[in-house]
Amino acid sequence: MVDRRSDKPFIYASEIGQYHYCPVSWYLQKCGYKPNSPYLKRGESKHHSLGRIIISVEKQNRRSKILSYFGIFCLLFSLIFFIVEVIL
Repeated sequence: MVDRRSDKPFIYASEIGQYHYCPVSWYLQKCGYKPNSPYLKRGESKHHSLGRIIISVEKQNRRSKILSYFGIFCLLFSLIFFIVEVIL
């Protein structure tokens, strides 16, 4: 890989792991060959489905936080309203 800012070659940490696992595979990928394996395609589809699940869970967490804050706001509002009614 070449850094676009300085035109110096560099490698990612993941490339080191890939080279350590299989130098031939690393070299072929650097030359532009794409791996073709049913296991790779199955792994990619699993990653995509897990990614969708994670996004869904994150959305649910955001919604639950918003509802919690809204509930706290309503509780405080009703408490203030109760105190004002008792005093007046």
